[in-house]
Formats: sequence, structure tokens, C-alpha cells
Amino acid sequence: MESLKELERCPAKTRMPSPYPGLCSFLMCNWPEVKTTAYDGEQASHEPVLKAMFLADTHLLGEFLGHWLDKLRREWQMERAFQTALWLLQPEVVFILGDVFDEGKWSTPEAWADDVERFQKMFRHPSHVQLKVVAGNHDIGFHYEMNTYKVERFEKVFSSERLFSWKGINFVMVNSVALNGDGCGICSEAEAELIEVSHRLNCSREQAHGSRRCGPGPLLPVSAPVLLQHYPLYRRSDANCSGDDAAPPEERDIPFKENYDVLSREASQKLLWWLQPRLVLSGHTHSACEVHHGGRVPELSVPSFSWRNRNNPSFIMGSITPTDYALSKCYLPREDVVLVIYCGAETKLLHLIMPVSDQKKLEK
Repeated sequence: MESLKELERCPAKTRMPSPYPGLCSFLMCNWPEVKTTAYDGEQASHEPVLKAMFLADTHLLGEFLGHWLDKLRREWQMERAFQTALWLLQPEVVFILGDVFDEGKWSTPEAWADDVERFQKMFRHPSHVQLKVVAGNHDIGFHYEMNTYKVERFEKVFSSERLFSWKGINFVMVNSVALNGDGCGICSEAEAELIEVSHRLNCSREQAHGSRRCGPGPLLPVSAPVLLQHYPLYRRSDANCSGDDAAPPEERDIPFKENYDVLSREASQKLLWWLQPRLVLSGHTHSACEVHHGGRVPELSVPSFSWRNRNNPSFIMGSITPTDYALSKCYLPREDVVLVIYCGAETKLLHLIMPVSDQKKLEK
């Protein structure tokens, strides 16, 4: 894979107030090119390309911690940005990598229902676009807060699908909050599901090489999976991360806590061994990072999609085939720039509609 491409934002002079925040930025975004020709011996065939969007940590505000004005302004921005991206970029599938809600870990049934309704309005999409969501710690609680009720409540809305295959591409969606490794009921069930997914992936690989050990039954596409989860795989810190949307320099050397900031070493090794992914995408840190595990498996931490968590939110665009992929990053407008533009536009509008006499009084 080529290094992740960071797309330039629009020149300042073209950033105009718009009912569609991000329109100018999104016009600069294009789906990355990927090889579509596969060779089987001497025969060449064209592979279908899947256009996938990856975003994370929307953190829709709840009834306790969210100020109504903050909720109104930033969620309006997020809704317009997402709808504009759908309209302009036309992805086939959108993945949200956890922490959809900010207060799902403690919200009442009534508050949960209200948050879900707002989510479904903000992230509405045409029927031909699929939306897939993995659980985050703010959705179901950290491991010590998680219980069956919260997990089932989340999965009732977003499905408990662990394996999603389309156009010959396998995606494995993990509840990484449940990979604490302490034998809790939810954790044991999550591990059992992943072992079953691993078995199915291995059967497809073996069947492709002529093995009949797996017996009859439908096989998965013979393609190394893309692993999607909320927590990043284990890394010591963000010290080796860089870029405009990486963690601030003063935070990059702070050590990560296992099972809190990142998965444990053990859980990370299990996932890499069981699933043998070709690519990992995660969220949780709210900042961007690109690392390679074992020197070969790339992982991208996707920054938060909310202006509440970042001044420069972004998302990943992926052109994916069964054997290859290419990724690029698309930025939303910087929130401080948007505010300056709107303030400037309002000031200019006031000068246009106010009588000259009143303008002179203001100037004095």
C-alpha cells in the first residue's frame, strides 16, 4: 500500500459560507486509485472496486453533559458534512468505528431512544448505501461498566454482525471493549465469535489450495480481511505519529494504558494471529496515526469526526479490491476558520443593510 494520502484543503479565498459545511473541502477529495487487474497464472481478470468511507468517534451529545447550543451547532455541522460527503463522493458503504454516542454508557432508555433517533436523522443514507457500526466504550461502557443489557441495546440498533463480505472483500467488525481477556461472559462470547470467524477465513484459504478438511458449506471470499474496531491494537504511545491531525506534540509521548487507551498486547496478538488481516482501522484516540504491526500489518487510527473533539476532523476514503487497496484522507473545514468566515460575513451584511448614518455612529 502506498502511504496514506492527505488531501489539501481548499485555498482560503474559496472558503465561502455555505449551507453545506465542507462542500469546498470535499470538492478537493477524490477516491484513490487502486489496481483492479488480478492475475491467475497467465489469465488476467478485473476485480470490482468497493468505495468505503471510514469515520470514528462522532460522540453525539447526551442529555447530561451536552449544552444545547453546543449540540445544536456542532451536530448541525456534522449532519451537513456527512450528507454532503454522501452526495458528492457516493460511497457504497460507510463504517463508523465506535463511540457513536457520548453518553450511551449510562443513558436511560428514554435518552437512548432520543439519541438513536437523532443519529438516524443525521446519518440517514440511501438504501443502496450500507452503514456499519462497531461498538465503542462510550456506547456500551468501559469493560467495568459494560453489561449484557447495554450490549444488546446497542446491537439491536446496529446489529451484532461480526463478518461482512461484499465484492469479494471480507471485513471483520470487533467489539474491542469485550477483549479484556478476564473470562467475563461477554468477553468469552466475543472471543468464541472471533474464533469461529477465524475458522471460516482459514477454511476459505485452505479450500483455495485444494484442501477438503472444512467439508461442505458456503465459503468466504479468498481474501485477507480488513479488521475494524474501536480500540487501536497495542502500541506504547503516539510518539511515532505525525501529521496535522496527529495528537498534539505534548501528548504524543504519554504512555498508553492497556485495555483503556489501546488493546492489551495479548488481545492484539490474538487478533493478528486469528484473523491475519491485511489492514486494521480503529478510532478511540481522536487523533490520526499510522503504525505497522510486526513490520507488515498497517493500522490507521481514524480521527474524530466531531468538531467537539478536533478543530480539523477528517475521514478515510478507501478504494478496496479483494487483493489490494488504496486510502486517502478527506478533511472537513477547520472550525476556527468557519467561525471567522461566518463572523466576517455577518459583519459585512450588517454594513450593507445598515443606514450610512448608523454605520458612522458605530465607527465612532
